[in-house]
Amino acid sequence: MEEPHRPKLFNRGTMRGESTKSISEALRLARTREEQETLLGDEELADDDGCYPPRKNDDPRVPNPHSWLPIYTTIHKIRRLVIASIDDPYSLDQLRSPRMNVAVIRPLVDHMYDPDDVSIVYCLLVNRIQFLREQSYQAHHQTVNITRANVCELIASRVLRRFDEDHEGRPGLLKVANVLVAGFEPFQNAPLEVIRNNRAASHWTVRWNLARPEYQHMLTALEVAIVSEAKSFLTTSACQKIVENVYRGRIIYTPTSFIDILPDHYKNRGISLYDPRKAPLLNQYRLIVPRTRNIIEACQFILLLVLYVLMMVTKAHTIGPKHLKFTIYELTFVVYATGWNLDEIASILEHGWTVHTENLWSFLDIAFVVIFWSYFGVRMHGLAHMDADTSKLAIDILSLAMPVMLPRLAFCLMPENMLFISLRAMMADFTFLTVLAVWCFGGFLIAMRWLSEGQDGYIPHSVGTIAKWMLWIWFGLDGTGVQRSVEMHWFLGPTLMITFAFLGNTLFLTILVAMLSNTYTNLAQNATEEIQFRRAVLTFEGVKSDALFAYRPPFNVIALIVLLPLKWMLSPRWFHKVNITAVRILNAPILLLVCAYERQYLWKRSRYLSPPRKHTWLTMWERFGAHGDLQAVFDTEPPQSVVDEMDDIDDILSDGGWDNGYVSALRARRGSRTMSVGSGVFGRNMSRDPALRSISGIRRRNTRDEMAGPDVAEV
Repeated sequence: MEEPHRPKLFNRGTMRGESTKSISEALRLARTREEQETLLGDEELADDDGCYPPRKNDDPRVPNPHSWLPIYTTIHKIRRLVIASIDDPYSLDQLRSPRMNVAVIRPLVDHMYDPDDVSIVYCLLVNRIQFLREQSYQAHHQTVNITRANVCELIASRVLRRFDEDHEGRPGLLKVANVLVAGFEPFQNAPLEVIRNNRAASHWTVRWNLARPEYQHMLTALEVAIVSEAKSFLTTSACQKIVENVYRGRIIYTPTSFIDILPDHYKNRGISLYDPRKAPLLNQYRLIVPRTRNIIEACQFILLLVLYVLMMVTKAHTIGPKHLKFTIYELTFVVYATGWNLDEIASILEHGWTVHTENLWSFLDIAFVVIFWSYFGVRMHGLAHMDADTSKLAIDILSLAMPVMLPRLAFCLMPENMLFISLRAMMADFTFLTVLAVWCFGGFLIAMRWLSEGQDGYIPHSVGTIAKWMLWIWFGLDGTGVQRSVEMHWFLGPTLMITFAFLGNTLFLTILVAMLSNTYTNLAQNATEEIQFRRAVLTFEGVKSDALFAYRPPFNVIALIVLLPLKWMLSPRWFHKVNITAVRILNAPILLLVCAYERQYLWKRSRYLSPPRKHTWLTMWERFGAHGDLQAVFDTEPPQSVVDEMDDIDDILSDGGWDNGYVSALRARRGSRTMSVGSGVFGRNMSRDPALRSISGIRRRNTRDEMAGPDVAEV
């Protein structure tokens, strides 16, 4: 019997008119992606700042390489395409279905994707924000606008993935980084009449030299994704790859900012890779790398906590003259805490309130700031008037910070713990529902107060007393309120109190438990998205532009007092020199440690370029197990002779579709062997007969008995 014609697998690349990559091409792409995580080669020289590609001249500021992109036109073009494509509501699962993918998503991706335009993702996410904003006030299009917002996020994820697939090696890493962290301005290259009607004068932060003029009104795609909470987009592998490289400091750039308290805008670095071998030993810019800064912030908070505990332990316990003077511990704590609070305020101004509150422990930091300044104000008032009672009150106010500081330490050390992520969301729901309940049940409190005023023979009960009784009933602690309610009115008092008990203790608490359970369930189901979203927030917020972040508390207070007046007296170049000199002197030990670590560990070695460690104690222990060979088989790459025996994979991955006649012919040739085709995917079961092996065209070693696909059924 004549051997049937072998069909070709269907591949999505045929729809785009692209040639499918062979197995050797796929291996080459895998190696280029591994190459992105290795140190720059000797042929790829970085400049004296450790930046690759090196700067072309000695100009301190790098011009915007994307100033030619028609951002305004692209934003409105995408909006019209999405509105025309989606006019019915769909769920996210429906949008990801094969039918919607072929009919809507993929054609839009093919039309929008341009390998030379890195602003597409930014424009898509801007449209997502607009659709989410419209769904809040357009009730008749509410669900449709949510669907359109999800479509924008889904297309942005696909476009970013294509950028990652089509651009290889280190230039590809820089290309994808430009897509995510390059700044874009919504009215860029808009018609003059549009700019004239919509653009006001320079922002006040630019006029007062508190922000970079070249970054006015600019935002990055990563920031827009965080603000719009595009968690599916931030979870994609391409986005997480850039987030991880920015977090570790492999990719460096000058971030956009809203307000810089201590601005130093003399230099503007473009998006580049960092080579620690070519960088100076004391590189002050490494202090604003997110990973380095997170470690420093954790150490700063631990020191703040230690000083706080020392102060509270050594405080005076009785009112007297000791409350009218500072102890050495209190003075040290106040000075250091002032610098820590200044750092927190600068963080809020750096990227705005919206981004800062997305941080996991931001509400704890803000609570400590409020408590500290309340203590400081009361304390200064007591010292000014020589009032020991007021000074004692200030210490009592500061004691309220301990319930905030201990959880803050746990949040800081375990930022990706799902318990803390869910706790933050549930606290927001609990606070909202509690405020709503107090508002609604306030009528019961006022009614019982008025009833208490009109009863002869009884002492009128204060609002505080009635509120205390209601609170006890609410949490099921005590029934005194029901017992004493007859003192307000023999009938109406018990009626109101019992009604409140049913509504508050039974109905409200049931709703509260159900609401919090639903919140936790939703977060647990999307645990990966939540964790990676918080990681992206932590990374984006960690890249700082303000020079104030280079000074450790309390030196940042001194820098603000000394350097800010110099900002108006010196030229930008000389102010930059004074600033970096002070930073390097004050942070010399930290910079030397960072430099030594990064030169050794910043870029990890690839398993293709250096052999893996085979003699670690963990690997040796695993070798004693019954399943040690399952991992050992993947420790080394197969030799070229084995790869040559896989040349038929190129045929399997070639373009084309399935022919059921081929399957029938093989069944006839094999007799008792049957082959099944399921779900549009072909599987085959190889026989031991060499003649049948020649039919399939797969060459194998004689030591192998079978090669089976995932969808093969042998009868």
